[in-house]
Amino acid sequence: MAPAAASPATASPQRSEALLQALLALGLDYRYGGNSPVTGFDCSGLVAHIYLEAWNIRLPRNTSAQSKTGTPVSLAELQAGDLVFYDTLKRPYSHVGIYMGDGKFVHAPKTGAQVRIESIKSAYWSQRFNGARRIEPPL
Repeated sequence: MAPAAASPATASPQRSEALLQALLALGLDYRYGGNSPVTGFDCSGLVAHIYLEAWNIRLPRNTSAQSKTGTPVSLAELQAGDLVFYDTLKRPYSHVGIYMGDGKFVHAPKTGAQVRIESIKSAYWSQRFNGARRIEPPL
């Protein structure tokens, strides 16, 4: 089923702030355990940083705990700023990114790579999708 076609242009002002913070992180280096634009990010560190900067919300520091935060949403209900979870280590909820709209998400992929945007519809990501969570930004 195709995800909702939200785009940065149609995202609420609150959700747009998370998208802006995510775009500012593009190109930063991946670093295991990283949670800063200065030193680099791992996936959960990137998500925690974006939520703190955009909405002053402190998320748990690992993907497993982040996967239990907020409200579950289906792929068809995704909105910009929602967390998307993947099984990349033969372990559910081992990777997280932030949905950007238009079937794209931003994430810190792996050692040697940089923060980037990818399609949730690609074969690799669609086969590994575990679920999504919504954390409402403050009004």
